[in-house]
Amino acid sequence: MAEFLRINVLPVDQPLGRFYAGVVSAKSIVRICKFDFRRIVDRGGYKDFLGIQRPLKDKRIKEISKYINTVDACFPTSVVISIDPRCAKIVDSGQGLLIELSEHNDVETGLIIPFGDIATIIDGQHRLKPFDDESVSDMDLVVTMFIAIDDATEAQLFSKVNLAQTKVNRSLAYDLFSLEKSDSPEKLAHEIVVALDSMDESPFKGRIKRLGVATEGRFGETLSQSTMVQGILPYLTKDPIKDRDNAKRYGFFPDLSQKDANKLFLRQFMKDKEDEKILAILINYFGAIAERWPEAWYSTGRGKILSRTNGFIAFMRFFRHLFGHISQSPRVVKQSEFFAHFSKIDWEDDYFNTENFKPGSSGSSQLYRDLMDTLP
Repeated sequence: MAEFLRINVLPVDQPLGRFYAGVVSAKSIVRICKFDFRRIVDRGGYKDFLGIQRPLKDKRIKEISKYINTVDACFPTSVVISIDPRCAKIVDSGQGLLIELSEHNDVETGLIIPFGDIATIIDGQHRLKPFDDESVSDMDLVVTMFIAIDDATEAQLFSKVNLAQTKVNRSLAYDLFSLEKSDSPEKLAHEIVVALDSMDESPFKGRIKRLGVATEGRFGETLSQSTMVQGILPYLTKDPIKDRDNAKRYGFFPDLSQKDANKLFLRQFMKDKEDEKILAILINYFGAIAERWPEAWYSTGRGKILSRTNGFIAFMRFFRHLFGHISQSPRVVKQSEFFAHFSKIDWEDDYFNTENFKPGSSGSSQLYRDLMDTLP
């Protein structure tokens, strides 16, 4: 029996032409769409370029799959698809327009367009692909449907939709976690960073770009909010989406294996709602760094890396190892305890420069390795 899909739609007229907006279950869209990736095909001696979409990224699909099954999953923006006109019929139902979709089977020419190839995806392939998995819950999506547009127009739409999008500043995204009512690792990390930026006893006071850009009227900001949040998160959670969803659904964060608990050594404080202890430990740790190398820490000149991204990332990676060397149990390690280790390192302040540690991840990794060599 032939498959059909009927969708209530509204017509939208714009300079490019008419398209239709409707609401369809995600799994229904996946059933009619093919994923048309940009690729090169050998046509007997010459190369043909087909498709418009970027290849799917497995990591992103897994992240979206997790998000779909959370209690507050939401995709408010529309998926954009292009429908073959031979498979679509516009019908006036008397209560509005319907699009009826079915496979095309031309007996005279023998041309068959199966139900699964009725449409191609112009925008939204990563949002749709997870719904291929039976374990992923279905949901309604807003869909923008173009009918009878050519490949060039599809490609133009894909380019304009994607090139026109402004990537959200990650620092701003983390800042918005402060508006959440329930707990989450991201919200806690954000609140800690805000406190580090504002407290007099913090070595980071007035030095953090809260929204990822320089704050008007302040000077000497060397680190973005997102860099700091991302440095703290790995010690609170191994799955921020799952932890946030658990907190919303059940009001607590699940226990971890002993191996994971050793890596996420700040997590127990979060579970016990002892956020102030995490803040105190970080102030003590970086306070010891600033105490040991004050000129390098407070310098904002070019080529000084200690209190910039590379220095922060390297010392945050080293943080867990030094903490574990000092204490085998979760507690507030004193600044003097951290300083006792740093005082034994014979590096001078001018050691932290871009000649020794190149800009980018290679420089940060080199500093981390140097720090690891200081452990007994």
